[in-house]
Amino acid sequence: MVSTILTRMFLIRSWIERTVAAHEKEARPVAEVIEACGFQRLPDYFGAAFLDRVQCVSVERIPLPPLTSRGLRSLGGIRTARRFSGITYGDTYFVDRKREQSESLHFHELIHAVQWDCLGFEKFLRAYGVGLVRNGYARNPLEIMAYTHQRRFETDLIPYPAEAAVRAELGSKYSK
Repeated sequence: MVSTILTRMFLIRSWIERTVAAHEKEARPVAEVIEACGFQRLPDYFGAAFLDRVQCVSVERIPLPPLTSRGLRSLGGIRTARRFSGITYGDTYFVDRKREQSESLHFHELIHAVQWDCLGFEKFLRAYGVGLVRNGYARNPLEIMAYTHQRRFETDLIPYPAEAAVRAELGSKYSK
């Protein structure tokens, strides 16, 4: 299955690039979203340049890749396994319009944006896909990292450099 993921990666990458391009006009820099939503805490966790570069798109329905039609049937179950509130593709993330006021959701997706930025497109897709196949969604190492940081954000009001922390974690786990 891992070899199938690797051979189909260019199809998924193409779909992601087309999806992000199709929503380009609706995308707003996260720094603008922070101001518009009145989020107070996110700037304490991520650098200003990062928040200016990463884009957010609010949508009625989260765009999920057509995994089954791309020959990745074992990953296709992720589409029906849960209702997603957000998803990140590179430096653009999508949030469900009904949850766009959740600062915690934006934090979670920003963690994924750091992962994409640090690992790069192919390494991220490979790590995420392999994590899904071997562990499922809930135990995917990249999701565990995002949810762990999200819980810390929700429960510990003392800010920490989340962007730098994620980069360090990824460097120690994926630099080999």
